[in-house]
Amino acid sequence: MPSHRFARSVLPSPPTGYRDLLRNKEFSGLYVSFTLTAAASTLSGFALGTLVNQQTRSPFLTAVSMYGATFATVLGALTLMSVADGKRPRRTLVLLQLASLAGVAAQAVPALPLAVRFALLLTLGFFQSLGTGARLGLLAEAVPIGAYAPARSLMNITSGGTAIIGFALGAVLLRHLGPQGLFLTAAVLTGLGAAVVAATVREHSIRPTRRPGLRRTWVTNAELFSHPGRRRLLLNLWVPNGLIVGCEALFLSYDPGHAGILLAAGSAGMLLGDLAVGRLLTADARRRYALALRLLLAAPFLLFALHPPVAVLVVAVFLASAGFAATLPLQEQLLEQTPAPIRGQVQGVESAGRMTWQGLGAALVGGLAQCLAPGAAIAVAAGASVAVTLLCRPTRRTEPT
Repeated sequence: MPSHRFARSVLPSPPTGYRDLLRNKEFSGLYVSFTLTAAASTLSGFALGTLVNQQTRSPFLTAVSMYGATFATVLGALTLMSVADGKRPRRTLVLLQLASLAGVAAQAVPALPLAVRFALLLTLGFFQSLGTGARLGLLAEAVPIGAYAPARSLMNITSGGTAIIGFALGAVLLRHLGPQGLFLTAAVLTGLGAAVVAATVREHSIRPTRRPGLRRTWVTNAELFSHPGRRRLLLNLWVPNGLIVGCEALFLSYDPGHAGILLAAGSAGMLLGDLAVGRLLTADARRRYALALRLLLAAPFLLFALHPPVAVLVVAVFLASAGFAATLPLQEQLLEQTPAPIRGQVQGVESAGRMTWQGLGAALVGGLAQCLAPGAAIAVAAGASVAVTLLCRPTRRTEPT
């Protein structure tokens, strides 16, 4: 692959709405598959977190079990993420979905040792990171560039809605099916997601001629990180979000009886934020409000140090989670600077880094909760997120060009 400069271009206003996007067969297929995969991930994460909490009563292990798969995403970004831009991305995505199906189904085996469960979790994270890169690469080719932000917004909204339903349904199913039943349900949904991709998405030909692999991944990653503005952009996408996800990973330890409600409130807030920012704001407005949204993401979590009533925390988590929509304008800027032949890998690296920082956040905040009370640990992590956001605030001099 020849060397590419990440040239800045002006993104036009999105010419299509959600309804227009859903008329696109390929986007609809990617969208439905993504929805099924998100539902499977929600159910399996909730099942594993519940299982580990019951067996260990450890805030650290419970947090890591819910978000530990994100640790392995960095391995995908550093080794084989270039497969996301291979010649047959549709086939790649289907195979990765089937690999995830096998891993989720294996979690349903009763009396599986925790060490094996965590090994499966890391393996799934590796496959999922590559699958995300392949899916986002296909998405960038299936929709016009001006419709990319609405497309990501719709998928994020659906992810939030799916998580709300998944956590609520998971709590009900847990009583009747147990964790193993939730794992089997997640496996079925994962298999359906693979079938939808196979039936609706075509192979795309706008691909590099060189074979993807370790060297190609490293070359493209080196180019991605070569500019300080891009590094700052990725830092803003990764670290504040990861610390707040670490806060959410302590909900089970903070209040096991109301953890599902708090998680659902977070998903609902994320849904509202993505709807408002992705659909109602222009690209310029999204960029103007990006900093305020990142601050909103963290500040309400400071209330956990005061242990207010659950109703107050539910409202705080709902409002804070709207701040996750700050990723949309940052992702738009990254897409602007990415040549078409390597969009899958670059978006996969961005997603993998964000997911890895979610895992790191869960581990860091969970470890902090081993020394402090869960509420105090949540507040400390929220304060750190605010500090990182302010320290890494982009300036005119350091914005990517």
